[in-house]
Amino acid sequence: MLATEARLLLRFFFASLEHDPKKSAKVVVLDDPVSSLDEHRTLATVQEVRALAQHVGQVIVLSHSKPFLARIWQHADQKSTVAIEVTRDSVGSKIVLWNVNDDSVTAQDRRHERLREYKAASSGNPRDVAQSIRPVLECYLRVTCPADFQPGTLLGPFRQLAKARAAAGKPVLNGVKLTELEQLTEYANRFHHDTNPAWDTASINDTELLGFVGRALALVAP
Repeated sequence: MLATEARLLLRFFFASLEHDPKKSAKVVVLDDPVSSLDEHRTLATVQEVRALAQHVGQVIVLSHSKPFLARIWQHADQKSTVAIEVTRDSVGSKIVLWNVNDDSVTAQDRRHERLREYKAASSGNPRDVAQSIRPVLECYLRVTCPADFQPGTLLGPFRQLAKARAAAGKPVLNGVKLTELEQLTEYANRFHHDTNPAWDTASINDTELLGFVGRALALVAP
């Protein structure tokens, strides 16, 4: 089915329900309604599903798209909504409760949380913590310096650009931040596969790691 036809059929289905005098008793099942929709229509469908839930007996939404389902869940009545997923096990598959909040956390959020927890209580795997420093710095710089650290570029070229711009009197980062970035990157590169062939076995000193974690969090703080 063409994407345009799918959108029209979905819209017709929602419209027919709006005028159904018995809709309050209906159980509505939506099977992957966003499989052929673009981002704009996906958001519109999320909003329509939320509205529909207020006027029918029950809405069941099936989808392979976790982001789509998470958007519905975020504004649903948590007391009357259940999120489940099908998972594989040793003998087949089973239905279990789905922790939507866990799956809604981005990789960057997880890395940042890893650093915070290590700073607060030295908890977590030290190697995972050390390997999280560079990605946290990269994400921060992509957000704060989008014109100079564009998608597809790496931290090394950005640092060279930042140093050249500083020397030319047109800094991307102030002197203190640029120096701190250089020192943090020198440490973090020990645990990155692009810069150290022995990145996954490099020795880690807990006290040293704790210091660099604190400095990294300070640099990316609002």
